[in-house]
Amino acid sequence: MRVLVLALTVALAAPDFDIGKTYAYKYEAMLLGGLPDEGLARAGVKVRSKVLVSAVAAGTFIAKLADPEIFEYSGIWPKDAFIPAPKLTSALAAQLLTPIKFEYANGVVGKVFAPAGVSATVLNIYRGILNILQLNIKKTQNVYELQEPGAHGVCKTHYIISQDAGADRIFLTKTKDLNHCQERIIKDMGLAYTEKCTECRARGKAMKGAAAFNYVMKPAAAGAMLLEASATEMIQFSPFNILNGAAQMEAKQYLTFIEMEKAAVEPIRAEYVHRGSLQYEFGSELLQTPIQLLRISNAQAQIVETLNHLVTFNVAKAHEDAPLKFIELIQLLRVASIDSIAALWDQFKAKPDHRYWILNAIPAIGTNAALRLIKDKFIAGEVTVAEAAQALMAAVHMVTADTDAIKIAEQLAMHNKIQANPFLREIVMLGYGTLVAKYCAENPSCPAEFVRPIHELAVQALARGEFDEVVVALKVLGNAGHPASLKPIMKLLPCFGSAAANVPHRVQVDAVLALRNIAKREPRMIQEVAVQVFMDRALHPELRMVAAIVLFETKLPMGLVTAVADALLKETNLQVASFVYSYVKAMTKNTAPDFASVAAACNVAAKILSPKFDRLSYRFSRAFYFDAYYNPWMMGAAASAFYVNDAATVMPKAMVAKARTYLAGAYADVLEIGARTEGIQEAILKIPAAPEDADRITRMKQVMKALSDWRAHPSSQPLASVFVKLFGQEIAFANFNKAVIDQIMATGPAVHTYGKHALDALLSGVTAHFAKPMLVAEIRRIIPTAVGLPMELSFYTAAVAAASVEGKSTVTPPVAENFHPAQLLKSDISLRAAIAPSVALHTYAVMGVNTAFVQAAMISRARVHTIVPAKIEARFDIMKGNFKLQFIPVQGIDKIASVNVETFAVARNVEDLAAAKITPVIPADAAAHVSRAAFSSKISRMSSSLSQSSEILPADLPRKIANRLRSSKAYERKKCAAFETFGIKACADIESHNAAFIRDCPLYAIIGRHAVLLCNYLIAAAGPAIGKIEIEIQVGDKAAEKIVKVINFSLEEEILEDKNVLMKLKKILVPGLKNHTESLYRSSSSSSRSSSSRSSSHSRSSSSSASSKSSSSSSARRNTKLQVSTVTANTSFLCVCLCSMPSPQLVPARAVPTASKPFTIRYVMDKAMYHHVLNGKKSKTLTLTSISGLHFQAKYLANTATPAVTIIIRAERVDHKVEGYQIAAYLDKATARLQVIVANLAESDQWRICADGVMLSYHKLMAKIAWGIECKQYSTEITAETGAVGPEPALRLKMTWDKLPKRMLHYAKYLYHFAQQTGASLAKLKNARNQLKLTMAVASETSLNVVLKTPRRTIYKLGVSLPVALPLGNTAAELEQYQDDWAGKISYMFTKANAAECSMVKDKLITFNNRKYKNEMPHSCYQILAQDCSPELKFLVLLRRDQTQEQNQITVKIANIDADMYPKNGAIMLRVNGVEIPISNLPYQHPTGQIQIRQSNDGIALHAPNHGLQEVYLDLNALKVRVADWMRGQTCGLCGKANGEIMQEYHTPNNRLTKNASSYAHSWVLPAKSCRDTSECYMRLESVKLEKQMILHGKESKCYSVEPVLRCLPGCMSVRTTSVTVGFHCVPADSNLNRSEGLSNIFEKSTDVTETAEAHLACRCTTQCA
Repeated sequence: MRVLVLALTVALAAPDFDIGKTYAYKYEAMLLGGLPDEGLARAGVKVRSKVLVSAVAAGTFIAKLADPEIFEYSGIWPKDAFIPAPKLTSALAAQLLTPIKFEYANGVVGKVFAPAGVSATVLNIYRGILNILQLNIKKTQNVYELQEPGAHGVCKTHYIISQDAGADRIFLTKTKDLNHCQERIIKDMGLAYTEKCTECRARGKAMKGAAAFNYVMKPAAAGAMLLEASATEMIQFSPFNILNGAAQMEAKQYLTFIEMEKAAVEPIRAEYVHRGSLQYEFGSELLQTPIQLLRISNAQAQIVETLNHLVTFNVAKAHEDAPLKFIELIQLLRVASIDSIAALWDQFKAKPDHRYWILNAIPAIGTNAALRLIKDKFIAGEVTVAEAAQALMAAVHMVTADTDAIKIAEQLAMHNKIQANPFLREIVMLGYGTLVAKYCAENPSCPAEFVRPIHELAVQALARGEFDEVVVALKVLGNAGHPASLKPIMKLLPCFGSAAANVPHRVQVDAVLALRNIAKREPRMIQEVAVQVFMDRALHPELRMVAAIVLFETKLPMGLVTAVADALLKETNLQVASFVYSYVKAMTKNTAPDFASVAAACNVAAKILSPKFDRLSYRFSRAFYFDAYYNPWMMGAAASAFYVNDAATVMPKAMVAKARTYLAGAYADVLEIGARTEGIQEAILKIPAAPEDADRITRMKQVMKALSDWRAHPSSQPLASVFVKLFGQEIAFANFNKAVIDQIMATGPAVHTYGKHALDALLSGVTAHFAKPMLVAEIRRIIPTAVGLPMELSFYTAAVAAASVEGKSTVTPPVAENFHPAQLLKSDISLRAAIAPSVALHTYAVMGVNTAFVQAAMISRARVHTIVPAKIEARFDIMKGNFKLQFIPVQGIDKIASVNVETFAVARNVEDLAAAKITPVIPADAAAHVSRAAFSSKISRMSSSLSQSSEILPADLPRKIANRLRSSKAYERKKCAAFETFGIKACADIESHNAAFIRDCPLYAIIGRHAVLLCNYLIAAAGPAIGKIEIEIQVGDKAAEKIVKVINFSLEEEILEDKNVLMKLKKILVPGLKNHTESLYRSSSSSSRSSSSRSSSHSRSSSSSASSKSSSSSSARRNTKLQVSTVTANTSFLCVCLCSMPSPQLVPARAVPTASKPFTIRYVMDKAMYHHVLNGKKSKTLTLTSISGLHFQAKYLANTATPAVTIIIRAERVDHKVEGYQIAAYLDKATARLQVIVANLAESDQWRICADGVMLSYHKLMAKIAWGIECKQYSTEITAETGAVGPEPALRLKMTWDKLPKRMLHYAKYLYHFAQQTGASLAKLKNARNQLKLTMAVASETSLNVVLKTPRRTIYKLGVSLPVALPLGNTAAELEQYQDDWAGKISYMFTKANAAECSMVKDKLITFNNRKYKNEMPHSCYQILAQDCSPELKFLVLLRRDQTQEQNQITVKIANIDADMYPKNGAIMLRVNGVEIPISNLPYQHPTGQIQIRQSNDGIALHAPNHGLQEVYLDLNALKVRVADWMRGQTCGLCGKANGEIMQEYHTPNNRLTKNASSYAHSWVLPAKSCRDTSECYMRLESVKLEKQMILHGKESKCYSVEPVLRCLPGCMSVRTTSVTVGFHCVPADSNLNRSEGLSNIFEKSTDVTETAEAHLACRCTTQCA
């Protein structure tokens, strides 16, 4: 038994090498990448050598390569063979033949030692060999798993051991799962801004890898002898999910025992230094771009050569290879030392072109040397501010973040030269946060010391009250996203720190937003903070909404979503409710995997919330979210937008939009833009500055002091701010306040000076060229392979944009020294310009081996090159009304755009670059072979042989497979479009040959060859060459001189036209025609069927004549009345009545005839009555003036009038033949007729467009548009007329046609879809054929009733809101004050339409928020009806009820006037500053401000929209107050805040929210000072004691009201009282609280109980009162 156990122990021992012996092995390693299918190209490297292993001492061994050979592969697999690379082998021989030492014990490789002369690449090849020897053998188990160190890192490894006792062999199989590694050796570059999507990777994989090792060992006395070992490693990658096709990287190793030599391997005479362990070591491949291999012998000289090439060949246009050359320049700069780059700068800094290219390339170096260079040169004054800003903004995003780079950025931010420039300081500060974020993304143990300086900066700025500095610090912390910043940020939030009390609201918002990047690392911590901010209802609504945004971005769990939904059910702020509910509802449609759990939770929450919040107005805050994610491709995109408002104004307070992309199991927030418009609307619409009238302010403040604890709202200074984020990092922000705007306005003279300099330069001639290179993307992932060589996946995009501009101008007469822009309006200006913009763009996707010595990779390259040259000559003679523009063809340019995409396998080495081999992945001659190889397994059962031609297939081959075999052909198409008139011909050549015929998936569709070429631009398409294309416009009397083609028509056409007119006259004069029409309509009500039949018959019979000739008639008019019946509980239909005279013309406004007897057609919207109601036809009776023929007797006005405008668009040919188009506009003022004719200048071409319009009256217009051959193919008539529907104005548009193109009719179908989306109602009815009729009737000054009749449907919508008030009725009168000020008129119409209205009839008051309550007014006391509650106090409206007359009086304090409106002798009178203004003297116009008081209806109205007060109106029965839209949320008083928050309507002067309307109304009473007051108001507001004793918390208590109650003054008694419900604060009954001391702040106490109290409404005082 002991012998057996001993035998097993020896058998399971790890390989061992005896001291004094040398073990010789044959070694071969191969690394090959490409698509897995045979017959396609692959690229790879192979190493073949003899390996000698010898023990130096116990546990220390030496390894050496003998006769090494390196092979390259770029060919069709498996047909082609590896090609030796003797020059590379020779160059690396010295390193390859150098022995290395390593520690080895019990099968585990320890430290590795090598001389310094051995490069990391060669040492990694040795590691690949040593990796085979790594064996962790457990002596007691045959099958087990563990995390084993190796070349890839520490990865999950499985062992299976078996023994063949007969053969005396041990067989061991070891497999590694490279996707489950405890420590994975991997290097990512350019991925710092991406986030891993764990849920996406759970649904699919972008990359997977595994390795398998097989060993054959022979038991030996001291352990085991390794006889044979083989390894196979497979790594698959696809950006679209490897399950749908993937490229692969396959590594194979073979180690076979040859012999045992007695001579030991001797190390070289050099110092062996510790070079790490078995794990892969990154070397020079980090600096080597995989898209090209450079042999760098003299970096300085090569940089100069490349730089000169870029400067020389990118002047006129961007060279096609410029992006590749730019990448080459970057690679050379990365190799060069910082001193060499500084010397290069000194050499070329005086040359603008070279300087520009260097400044664009330095940031792309990607090391801290780039930052150091930019810093040093800017501080030395060698770089301008603009150059530094551009370089720094690019550098912070391209530089690899390490401690040195962060220190350089910190030093730069604190430098006084940077501090002196706010723009540069902003860039550097934000960049500092970005560098910290990038560093922390790669190093999870990121020290807090990096953000501590920013914490100190924020604390110091807060102590000094410099809130702009606090905002900058918050944005830096937001970019950094370090968890250590959470506590400093929380101190600025109201829930967590006392310092927040003095912090402005916008700073608090920025503090919450700064938590977003922290949430990516610590979502739970941020959830705790954000949910507390959101749940605190005392906070500002916007702050809570921003907290909700942050909360949802943390991917909150189901429980938290439910908690938010429950809180929302109790929410009183509708802005918050609307925003969060819309966010929840939008998230229910989320398809992105990382938000799947949130979407499920939001589905539950939406069902809870939808009954309450599903119909909130669009004016409330909203969140929008849209996404699309396709699981099979692991690709998606998402967009979100946030609309934040806090007062239901038209312009939102803040807007944020963000875009996110998903790809290959990761996501990135690509772009985010946000803007705050707080105060912008107010700044635009109000007066430039409120008048600084001390008396006015004093008077208003005295009034406000009378209120109990009145508090002004926070001032809303005109402010706007914007920010831009790229990949989650804020790159720029700007705040605009009054100081900034004033500074911009102050630059007016400077702009004039710059304009003069620019004009002078243009007059002398300008020649300039511009080139902008950019490394758009550099994304790399480097992972080690079993062979020891690195596998790289990379994506590069570089672009170069260039433009050359030449221009010269002449001005006649010459420009004077004291130039003014108005002089140009009287000059003859000529301009010649040539511009040639071009763009070259290269994109590379690489998978393969990338080292400084050898490259073998699959490369997919996309090249885009565009150039669009243009030569322009222009002449503008404004005085003569002549404008000419000429486009001159550019010779030598026949290709304006090209796109080439190709995928190939490349193998090259640095020692023999000329021998580089490039093989297309899909060779053209191998396509048929590939397709057959791919499908041979599928068709072998159906056919024994196939023809050599891919077109000859067996009959029994399945159709799907046959189609895919045929699809291996290249797709080639050529599409051309020619515009022969102007000699333009453009052709697009499209060619595509991809691998999709092998496997139908996105990756295979991309791989191959694709080309798109757009060429032949602006050349002669047919006939002689085109010299130039000219556009000439002539206005005025000389327009006739420019006519090229005179339009004539035959005498027969005239006769035919006159005959048509006579026929129309005959029809009009037939006596029975009118009677027949009237009787037809009178009988329409008898039966819906007969009415419809007769109307249809009449319509058909008269469509040919009346539809195109029904113009206005001055002798017969019609009054149309639209009446909308009220829908009650017993009626389910809508009734629309049209009362009409038997003429098709609407009666003009204010001219409705009353003598005529109207008739009624009732349209009932009930389903059973559709046919009867909406199928009525109006009379087709024609009158003399409605016949278009009488107005269009002259078919062409060219015979009787000269053109007013002529436009000639023509091509100038070398044979002087006229080609082009002519547009002539004729105006006949006598008949108010306008005619526009578009004709082809070719003599034989009779195609034209004729547009004819005539104004029949001031209320009716008619137009006819015809086109085609001689304008006879298609035609339509459009009639527009104004009139009245009932007492209100209306507009009707009617379009009739005989024939229209089918395409136009096809697109007309989308009208119905649009109507349904807007909420309009549709009825399927047959109306008049070939006719559209649109009727718009004024429902109010801000809304319309719209009815559209089409041939098959009637579409209607009532109460369509308008963004402006129509200039009708009172609005028209109010606009008279603006006279010719159109900007003022538009502003007034806009503000009036969007104003908030408060009204009061008797005691019923309706607030701005449409909340109704009864206002029991105290007699003779003033109440504040509405006022501006901001510190500006722009207006104050007081309400008082006269005790004797029981009539309301209004006092308006605005600007420097007090306007009193009061009833007197049955009329409303006006008194301004104590002086009564007779009604006959109205309107009253304020001499300085824009204030107008005028009589309106039965009352008086005051208008001051620029002061925020749109209208104050008073008559004997009602009053009305309207405030401008920008005042929403800034008002207070009886009418409320006008913020849309109906659930928070009753705010008292001290901003306490009460639930009782009476208590709320009484709180806005201005109390009396004494009973001797002349106002006869004998009341004041005070806290009252609850009469009854209360038992609170088991103790007897006495309670005092925390809300003021109206009570009579001392010495006065109540005459009339009412009960009000108020809150009471209670104290123990034995408390010594007295009213003079303890109740001084009673109104700030909490409410313990709610009880009723008696309030006084009228008082009588004794003569002895105080």
